[in-house]
Amino acid sequence: MNKTDNKGKMTSIERVNSLLNRQKFDRVPFFPFSLGFSAKNVGYPIGSVYSEPVKSFDAQLWTQQMYGHDQYPFFGSAVYGTREFGGEVEFPIGDSIQSPRSIRYPVQSLEDIDKLRLLDPQAAGNLPKALEFSKMQESHGGLISLVVGGVFTTAGNICDIKNLCMWIAREPETVHRVMQLAADHILSAARLWVKIFGTQRLLVQIWEPTAANSIISPRTFEEFVLPYQQKLHQEILGLSVKHILCHICGEQNKNLPLWSQVPMGDPGIVSLGQQVSIADGIKYFGEKNIIAGNLDTSLVANAAANEVYEAAKKCILAGKDAPSGYILMTACETPSSTPPYNFYMLTKAIDDFGFYD
Repeated sequence: MNKTDNKGKMTSIERVNSLLNRQKFDRVPFFPFSLGFSAKNVGYPIGSVYSEPVKSFDAQLWTQQMYGHDQYPFFGSAVYGTREFGGEVEFPIGDSIQSPRSIRYPVQSLEDIDKLRLLDPQAAGNLPKALEFSKMQESHGGLISLVVGGVFTTAGNICDIKNLCMWIAREPETVHRVMQLAADHILSAARLWVKIFGTQRLLVQIWEPTAANSIISPRTFEEFVLPYQQKLHQEILGLSVKHILCHICGEQNKNLPLWSQVPMGDPGIVSLGQQVSIADGIKYFGEKNIIAGNLDTSLVANAAANEVYEAAKKCILAGKDAPSGYILMTACETPSSTPPYNFYMLTKAIDDFGFYD
């Protein structure tokens, strides 16, 4: 059967479910990681996609329908942990800020760490809105997602990464306490989602940009990140969650041998930044996990349309035959400033090169 015959044979849900169940599917799925872009695409304020569940769900669903991509709506941001431990976050208002940012961290000094307490996940930070969002996912019939930070990212959003890195050198035992608290919180959120929604359609998304080698060394990763991340994944999978999507964002090449010791599920999904080659992703994770990535988001937003098309083609051909499957995905969130025609070129590349014979 040629690729033209295959087109349109599977819905997005069928395609993704087949991938997750290690069954045959028609073409490479496309996850554009497009939160702010989706809001702008339908005329909503960018901040609404991070703070208003109904608008967020509708914007992502309508954008999915418009472009025919395969990523089901999800709700989250990279500042996970700040509001969940009592800090404050600013949501983007215009194009000058493209994603939420922490404006008051829960921990300002070492003394504040003694005051940190685990909050009920049903009332912590943005999780009540995330619950509202997941109930829409449940009623609509697609994947139900819980989006949280990785342990180090969550700890950095509690303390401010500048303080966290300083305390790693001066107060390592204190940092270990924060890491454990972050891990305990994430696990409590996962338990809540399992209790309410079950595990059959649940995809836990863990975003870990802050453990990048541009911020910490692999030696620091091994001592302060790996034990907590490894145990957290084991405990989440121990709840009968089958799949974890782990977004290993940014320059993490020197961490890859350590990340490969972290269980992701059966199969998990490992999402790569553009700094990590798809070939290395397959080498370290591909036998057991789906590889996703790694389109340079700056290129997608700023390059000429033909360059975006060629970059997508290169990714598709590099990952298409990965042992456990491949998803074309941007290396991080697609900028809201991305020209719609550039976004369209990603779907065109999928149509031209993503189908299997």
